[in-house]
Amino acid sequence: MKKFLAKPYRWAAVLAVLLTFSFVFVLLDTFVIPKNVTEVKQREAAEQQNTSSEQQSAAEDPSESGSETKAAVTDHSYQDENIKITIDTVQAYETTFYVADIRLSDVSYLKTALAENSFGRNLKETTSDMAEEHQAIFAVNGDYYGFRNNGYVLRNGVLYRDTAREAGNDEALVIDDHGNFSIINENAVSADSLTNTWQVLSFGPALIENGEIVVDSTSEVSQSKNSNPRTAIGQVSGLHYIVIVSDGRTEESAGFSLLELAQEFAERGCTIAYNLDGGGSSTMYFNGEIVNHPTDGRSSQQREVSDIVYIGNE
Repeated sequence: MKKFLAKPYRWAAVLAVLLTFSFVFVLLDTFVIPKNVTEVKQREAAEQQNTSSEQQSAAEDPSESGSETKAAVTDHSYQDENIKITIDTVQAYETTFYVADIRLSDVSYLKTALAENSFGRNLKETTSDMAEEHQAIFAVNGDYYGFRNNGYVLRNGVLYRDTAREAGNDEALVIDDHGNFSIINENAVSADSLTNTWQVLSFGPALIENGEIVVDSTSEVSQSKNSNPRTAIGQVSGLHYIVIVSDGRTEESAGFSLLELAQEFAERGCTIAYNLDGGGSSTMYFNGEIVNHPTDGRSSQQREVSDIVYIGNE
């Protein structure tokens, strides 16, 4: 060994190999190796406790216990006695985007799901696979919580992660157990202090608060391009929501800026709206089909993500 390392360039070769190994390990640890895995089913007791009041109400009133009439379904709409969804395709700002107008009878139909039905780092599935596993009528990608170690994760009434992001002004979307939206700053409001909360999504930024657009032409997500495929959700009134997914990064569709996206929510009467994960993650699923054209600018296919927001009876 000493003879092998006697030549200076051989030391350099060994160092290069070690650096390459370290670099590859960091990449695998960050983006590939699953860790801190908690199965969702282990939290079912807590989830059931959080939804017990809704279940008790349904038991006391058989008319609220589920869909008793057949749903009316077209290529662009769905309606049963608890859920109404219509999807429009629109073109503006040299961008094709898809607008879902959603009305529910109860917030319990606005759900989230985690990849592999588990909470953890680097667990991923496509939006359509997760939607089909949960018999979703409608779904979009969520906040991709699994690519980072912080940011609140509270789903279907169960708190999985209470670590705030570190930028100091990171905004999270809170959906309470009546279905109403609000925006919090993770560094000002602890996850444990949130009560009567159904969902918390951590990506952002907020697009509209108190009926006012709160982004401008310079707003952007990290180092992202100005125009992108986008996914966002807004609230018009009680249990009335708008979800927008845009195509982008193609010759046919440039993609939205955050300001353009906010303007579309404002035009539809949303008093609050919040940006979710976008880029190659942006996917809208409806009635067994992918509605938009997911792409990261290099390939046209769904990106695997860690979570979805969906509408469903199951």
